[in-house]
Amino acid sequence: MRLDRFLESRLSASARQVRALLVEGAVRVDGAVARDPRLPVGKFSRIEAEGALLQARDAVYLMLHKPRGCVSATRDGRHRSVLELVGHPQREELHLAGRLDFNTTGLLLLSNDGDWSSAITLPGRSMPKTYRVETRDEITPDYAERFRAGIFFRYENLVTQPAELQVLGPRLALLTLYEGRYHQVKRMFGTFGNPVLSLHRVSIGAVELDDALAPGEYRPLLSEEIALLRGTPSASPGASGGRM
Repeated sequence: MRLDRFLESRLSASARQVRALLVEGAVRVDGAVARDPRLPVGKFSRIEAEGALLQARDAVYLMLHKPRGCVSATRDGRHRSVLELVGHPQREELHLAGRLDFNTTGLLLLSNDGDWSSAITLPGRSMPKTYRVETRDEITPDYAERFRAGIFFRYENLVTQPAELQVLGPRLALLTLYEGRYHQVKRMFGTFGNPVLSLHRVSIGAVELDDALAPGEYRPLLSEEIALLRGTPSASPGASGGRM
């Protein structure tokens, strides 16, 4: 919102009183004197007036190594939620920027910045997500061709976006998706009658899970990681836009 509107509301002041404060240089936003009444301020702006702190709220961006056996939710009546793993003082403000299934492990992002999270999960951005997949049976070369062409999902009556498969071993591969449909990885391998035994997300966009984090541990994202996830990623191969 505009700075003058914020001040009028927070100080219960008139427009004339607020203008006077601004002219006198009595208002600071993020440490700098603010005189423009139209200056946009957000929920994470630090705002002071006449030396009094009116708003100071930090933006929080976390990387969590999700373990097996917990739900991607802020609260759950039956199972432990991933938020219970976080000891951050602003934990109750956090939400998840994307989800992982109950027994899927790996990179999960948490924040209290809704605009940032929306930039990651917004349909149409085709944010790449890479998973390490272990299967029961051998992964043959035709998997990559089929995944690149797209797999037909009868329930949704659609063909998945092109996906990239890198085979690491007879039953181990890296799969990069540019959308996020219900149990998508398991359903894609299911078209070959090959059950997925374990699934681990290693990266979102250009940000990889920190190898130093044990399952259940978390750390703040670095400033460059925050910026990378906010930026616009490359579109998927052959796609003209897509869904998360």
